[in-house]
Amino acid sequence: MTDGFRAVYGTAPDGVWEAPGRVNLIGEHTDYNDGLVMPLALPQTCRVEAARRDDGVLRLHSSDAHGGVIELHVDVLSPATPGTGGDRGGWAAYPAGVVWALRAAGLQVGGADLHFESSVPTGAGLSSSAALEVATAVALNGLYGLGLERHRIAGLCTRAENDFAGVPCGVMDQMASACCTAGHALYLDTRDLARRQVPLDLAAQGLRLLVVDTRVKHALGDGAYAERRSGCERAAARLGVPSLREVPYGELPSALRRLEDEALRPLVRHVVTENERVERTIRLLDAGETHSVGPVLTEGHASLRDDFRVSCSELDLVVEASNASGALGARMTGGGFGGSAIVLVRAETAESVAKAVTEAFASAGHREPRVFETVPGPGARRVTEA
Repeated sequence: MTDGFRAVYGTAPDGVWEAPGRVNLIGEHTDYNDGLVMPLALPQTCRVEAARRDDGVLRLHSSDAHGGVIELHVDVLSPATPGTGGDRGGWAAYPAGVVWALRAAGLQVGGADLHFESSVPTGAGLSSSAALEVATAVALNGLYGLGLERHRIAGLCTRAENDFAGVPCGVMDQMASACCTAGHALYLDTRDLARRQVPLDLAAQGLRLLVVDTRVKHALGDGAYAERRSGCERAAARLGVPSLREVPYGELPSALRRLEDEALRPLVRHVVTENERVERTIRLLDAGETHSVGPVLTEGHASLRDDFRVSCSELDLVVEASNASGALGARMTGGGFGGSAIVLVRAETAESVAKAVTEAFASAGHREPRVFETVPGPGARRVTEA
């Protein structure tokens, strides 16, 4: 297990930690609007072998990245310093940003040797960056005895991604990676971080959840995420509320009429109705009516496609082909413009639905998608002492 670290650094690590990627069942583009979300942790993880250093040197190495060891010093880590912040433009900004965020919060964190290996697909909308951040944070939490609670770790990792790596994400991905538990979805209120672990034993109900990685990421998504977030913030300001979470579902029609900027109305409509879809989903799961969640997923995809406009032809094709071949429901998951979709199916139709999606991609001339079944996995954890 520690061969990678030993090969890079010549010694054994002090311990091994890992943090999962996530897939979001429902509640998309709501977390930066103080809304409701319901992610679950993937079995795929980012694993870090780590050793403490007392000289302030931070050494980073990834088995998945080209190049050798990246060496930095914790005293000069800053988003504004060339070569240490988000301007690096690569994977190292994420773990370096976590060290910066921990130190900026007044925590006594020094150097470390870190070696990463990840099974979370990158660019697939499955939060490989959050897994990398949270794995780094739990490792440093262990190495330096910080005693941080999981929700605090998630918050610091979110700050690292926002302020250091320069990605304006919400807190959902980091909270999912840090706080999910096996066999459960995480029902999270991002306004106050209130959360509940919701049992999600799909197999017991004869169901399966498929993840379809389209293996595409359209360049439009690079700036469109920030544009959507900015639009939501402008809409909230014009409605006189701190965030769109404060717009009640029952008052949506009047709120839309009050918005003179027609371009902002679809953004508001999506966020408000998506929060309602999360609430509807939790009621269905609590009642044991998991089968009925399928149409809610498809409804959510239509909103993301038509109102929030973050889907793409490949994601739409997954949803269309899945539902046409007998799926209970499907939707894109993640930021959009590529990445992955989820499909809720009966166990006996899982194989045929996956085949139909693959054939639809071939007919459309798209690259073959990666389709795999997932179950709710555990959140971040220490794997071994060494």
